[in-house]
Amino acid sequence: SPGEPQAPFFLPPPRWPVECEVIQDRIEHIEWVPPKPEPFCPPMGPEQALYTLGEEQGTVVYHSSPALQGSCFIHARVGGAPGPLSSPAAPLEGPQDTTLLFESRFESGNLQKAIKVGPYEYVLVLRPDLYTAKHTQWFYFRVQNTRQEPLYRFTIANMAKPKSLYGQGLRPLLYSQQDSQSRGIGWRRVGTDIHYCRGSAGEPALFRLSWTVRFPHDGDTCFFAACYPYTYSDLQRYLRALVADPVRSRYCTVQALCRSLAGNTVYLLTITSPGGTAGKRAVVASARVHPGESGGSWAMRGFLDFLLSAHADAQLLRRLFVFKVVPMLNPDGVVVGNSRCSLAGRDPNRAYGMELPGSFPGVWHLQAMVRRVLAEREVVLYCDFHGHSRKNNVFMYGCDAGGDGAGTWLRQRVFPLMLSKNAPDKFSFSSCKFQVQKSKEGTGRVSMWRLGVSHSYTLEVAFSGSTLGGRSSHFSVEDLKSLGRLLCDTLLDFCDPAPAKLQQCLVEADALLQRQMGREPGSGGSWSDVSPSELESSTSGSDSSVCDG
Repeated sequence: SPGEPQAPFFLPPPRWPVECEVIQDRIEHIEWVPPKPEPFCPPMGPEQALYTLGEEQGTVVYHSSPALQGSCFIHARVGGAPGPLSSPAAPLEGPQDTTLLFESRFESGNLQKAIKVGPYEYVLVLRPDLYTAKHTQWFYFRVQNTRQEPLYRFTIANMAKPKSLYGQGLRPLLYSQQDSQSRGIGWRRVGTDIHYCRGSAGEPALFRLSWTVRFPHDGDTCFFAACYPYTYSDLQRYLRALVADPVRSRYCTVQALCRSLAGNTVYLLTITSPGGTAGKRAVVASARVHPGESGGSWAMRGFLDFLLSAHADAQLLRRLFVFKVVPMLNPDGVVVGNSRCSLAGRDPNRAYGMELPGSFPGVWHLQAMVRRVLAEREVVLYCDFHGHSRKNNVFMYGCDAGGDGAGTWLRQRVFPLMLSKNAPDKFSFSSCKFQVQKSKEGTGRVSMWRLGVSHSYTLEVAFSGSTLGGRSSHFSVEDLKSLGRLLCDTLLDFCDPAPAKLQQCLVEADALLQRQMGREPGSGGSWSDVSPSELESSTSGSDSSVCDG
């Protein structure tokens, strides 16, 4: 229990499906905050198809595709495929050969093929989520043998979504090993002439992301990524330091919620002040059910950093609440570099109602844990941390009851409204949605609400950044981590025994809803004849709306 000494903490290496080859290189990146916000890329005008040579006119210089045994996951082991590694990259012909050397057979890596179609131009193909033929969005790969002078063009030829923030100024991330070692510079936004457009004419349609870039050094080792990577090993290093800390480990225990299909541990953190839990309400938080949404992990990291700190507000939160936190619900997907699915080949955030612990152990055991907590105490809030590829800023999805009228509708909006006041340059209340669509019944947010958690939310963090408060710039790692602290601040406001803040937000939410319905605020109109679907468009929804049936 919290406050008691813990046994030595053993963190086994990640387990991979046996079809996956894994290089032995230790991949770690430094954390770095750019000295000033990184602006969005200027828009390139109407999105139009770029003429880019295909594989038939080029040379395959990298091809790594797991030899999947059938169509479903069978077995996993530490280190992935046994035996010697293959050589997916074409060998260089000599020191004058400027061909880039690609690699992605490391944790969270995703690149299936690279085709050289010009001296400094490459067409790239992402690997679909394992045991599926779709969900290509996340990318993370390494390039070596760089040259500083030429302008390179990269085109990812099989992106899955018809709309993307790359069409609104989002830029890819680059990490230079030389810059990290000599100048302390980490991940940064790069890319010019960025295009996102339809590529193939067939069905299902595929889309192309193209950008140009110059590398900072000759002979460098660089990485590209869709968002700041946060791997399963990153989480394990964080937990190892936490458990070894004699102060923080007094009020935080780390346990195994369950094992994933591959046998990786799904960790559960219980955070509260020592001395008993009687009379305390609970707060439940989770992240990374979708492995390609790594921004959610950085927001979760900030949430944990603040909650485990010596700050007076953090101490108060630990005295008031029992926090149950699952920081990585889908470790297998994170390990193998999936965008959306687990090794079951399905989206686990549509599986909460399926009662299939053998196929979706993380979400099943999370739901079972919440049921047990609800039998003991009130759960005042559930928050599931996600990333979003099509909308800027940070926002929430909640749950309108539909039967209790204005009182419930307004209360559902109070927490997001408070968060928008605490984070005015990041959080967009106008982007929040509260309708419970039939296609979302299997999500964590709706399932926890159905269990009896009256305030159950999905926190959506844009892959890009903020357009609020005079900003038009990308989120840094520090921006993402600050969201966790701001969520804690908002929780204290939300549960403040003095009613002033709550009443103010209820009045403001009522006025906003009245305007949304075309009414004059303060006119006294009844809500009894208004349905939740009338309050917002039925087409608004999570990041999955486009690609998931």
